[in-house]
Amino acid sequence: MPFRATHRNAQISPRKVRHLADMIRGRFADEALDLLKYQPHRGARMLEKVLRSALGNAQDPDQNPGKTIRVERLVVVDARVDGGPMFKRMRPRARGMAFLIKKRMSHIHVTLEDINEI
Repeated sequence: MPFRATHRNAQISPRKVRHLADMIRGRFADEALDLLKYQPHRGARMLEKVLRSALGNAQDPDQNPGKTIRVERLVVVDARVDGGPMFKRMRPRARGMAFLIKKRMSHIHVTLEDINEI
């Protein structure tokens, strides 16, 4: 049974977080947390929070009654960063022109699964 967590409308460009998601995909969850902890990027903090939320969902007795999940056996099967909505702003330029500035947002998704169920 997969355990999912999502951060929607994160105030960061998806391009800045995707390389971190690629780095943790396919690794054990505790190993992925250690990797993200020592990354200096702001996106690593956001991805780390989503990963911790997915781990919390795995340990929630309401989601899997009667089963105990060992955190050491959970693997990050999917770490995905999708583009979200954009704030569009106008920047005044020379000779009465204006350029469009896009403040991008992203949706961060993490899915964990037990190594024995893969």
